[in-house]
Amino acid sequence: AMIAAMLAAAKTGPADLVADLGAGDGRIAIAAARDFGARAIGVEYDAKMAALAARNAARAGVADRVRIVEGDIFKEDFSRASVVTLYLLPELNLQLRPTILAMPPGTRVVSYQFTMAEWEPDAVIRGTPWDAYLWIVPAPVAGRWRVADESGSEVAVLDLAQQFQKAGGTISIAGTAQPLLGPTLSGREFRFSFVDRDGGLRAVRLDVSGDRAPGESRLGDYAVRWSARRE
Repeated sequence: AMIAAMLAAAKTGPADLVADLGAGDGRIAIAAARDFGARAIGVEYDAKMAALAARNAARAGVADRVRIVEGDIFKEDFSRASVVTLYLLPELNLQLRPTILAMPPGTRVVSYQFTMAEWEPDAVIRGTPWDAYLWIVPAPVAGRWRVADESGSEVAVLDLAQQFQKAGGTISIAGTAQPLLGPTLSGREFRFSFVDRDGGLRAVRLDVSGDRAPGESRLGDYAVRWSARRE
């Protein structure tokens, strides 16, 4: 039941490649393929367990979508995965954390029982006797961004700070700075609000891709395209 809940929380589907690190007997990789239609790679250090996992995948009829690798989770390349599942000791989670944070923004990570220390989860999946945790790899947004409107004219400057998925800072318009209101960062999507010069509350959505972030600024039903570029 917890495996199903973890994979559901990560919104696993047929378009996903699931990397199960420390695959054991293969049950998570098998469930991802059998119940969610995904492709899966299970990485298992113990040769006998890896062989068992491969046999279990064949018995479950998903050997064409599940690949079991006998290898070291710190050496195998799982960078193409869109979902990563973990049931590892806390110190191993921490060792993997830099690699996971370097994965494409939006990658979903679920860990049973153990957390990532000060990287707070985006969601907690309640279970018995242990909970599981979901993280969404955030885009790096820290720095100064210059924002232009549809005509290419500069309309604002963003100065952003970040710790994991917690991001915030200020927006400067015509040289006057104010704090961002309600900033949220989920994968590549960065949202916040601010009060414009006419006293209106504007909602901004940016889609961060490297040093570029197209998006929009909306006041009620009226939206204008914005494009941000990091210095």
